[in-house]
Amino acid sequence: RMIAALQARYAGETAIGALKIRHNNVIGYYIEVSANNAGKLGPGFIHRQTMAGAQRYTTAELTDLETKIASAAERALALELRLYEDLVGEVMARRAEIAAAAAALAILDLAAALAELASEALWVRPVVDETTAFEIAGGRHPTVEAALTAAGNGGAFVANDCVLAEDRIWLVTGPNMAGKSTFLRQNALIAILAQMGSYIPARSARIGIVDRLFSRVGAADDLARGRSTFMVEMVETAAILNQAGPRSFVILDEIGRGTATFDGLSIAWATLEHLHEVNRCRTLFATHYHELTALAAKLPALACHTMRVKEWKSDVVFLHEVGPGTADRSYGIHVAKLAGLPKAVTARAEEVLAVLEKGEQGGALARLADDLPLFSAARRRAEPPSPESAAEALLRQTRPDELTPREALDLIYRLKALVSE
Repeated sequence: RMIAALQARYAGETAIGALKIRHNNVIGYYIEVSANNAGKLGPGFIHRQTMAGAQRYTTAELTDLETKIASAAERALALELRLYEDLVGEVMARRAEIAAAAAALAILDLAAALAELASEALWVRPVVDETTAFEIAGGRHPTVEAALTAAGNGGAFVANDCVLAEDRIWLVTGPNMAGKSTFLRQNALIAILAQMGSYIPARSARIGIVDRLFSRVGAADDLARGRSTFMVEMVETAAILNQAGPRSFVILDEIGRGTATFDGLSIAWATLEHLHEVNRCRTLFATHYHELTALAAKLPALACHTMRVKEWKSDVVFLHEVGPGTADRSYGIHVAKLAGLPKAVTARAEEVLAVLEKGEQGGALARLADDLPLFSAARRRAEPPSPESAAEALLRQTRPDELTPREALDLIYRLKALVSE
């Protein structure tokens, strides 16, 4: 704006309407007029360059203005640094008050967020006392439930009770995908939420104060330290057995699965006994070793619970419900089918399972080995074609090019009805 104002003033004083103030990287700011108008300039205009058809000048006023413009960035930076240093000084002088305000705001932010979540998700206030009770009615996994709600597909999380009283150890059996790990983790999360002052995802809850929470779930190795998956599992289990006390809460998921069957079963068995007799803590212990259920007759504080399933039309429905009892089957082959294993593999697995469940040794196992290799055996046993369903038969008989729009719509409804049967 200052350059434009100076240009307008010079143009008025000299009566040269075409007078311009321009800039380049060689001579900086300059006044440019045509050669015909050069004689109209007064003595205050200092000649700088002669160009073809134009001449360039400067003035003391323009030179001073250029100096101010050139140093403006440097002066702005110096001012910015001075203001910043002043601000830092003010902040440091009040650092204790600022830190206290930030901590108070963090608490308010957390409390407001938890209150909003409790209101939206229908959480309840737990009772936390000095006992060793752990009584959860209608408990839910907070993040899994939130994911189901966000998906918006109509699926609702199945709530489950967990009461660790006289039976302070629950041995949870059930097939994969039935929800054992989710059940273990949701109760650990409920304990954490309750003791951090939050409402919890349940109908009601009474929790005795937990001094330490231990978790042994999942499977991962530690290559940097040269530890196998099983070694990591054992190190974490050792920490639990050496540190857990009567007020602790422990969840263990499939201890011993990383080694041979009998080794793993033996370790899981001894771990359960130690938790019952020595640690005496509240424990949820998920396992596929059905043999461990025999401990319920020996350990008075241990109770067996299972994830319920329902067999319907040659299929398995996971109910995700926890109830008293033990699982009689693992349904591992069914899960393998759901995962997409080839039919030849799952069919062969069912044959091997039938022999192993009979406890046959020697000749029977040798006959199984004689059937190998698996894939040559699979090629020899050609799978019979699946029977044609009613929907497939209807589709095969349909000529889509001959259908009217109304007939096509009726066909869709008929197919939907057949598939739903």
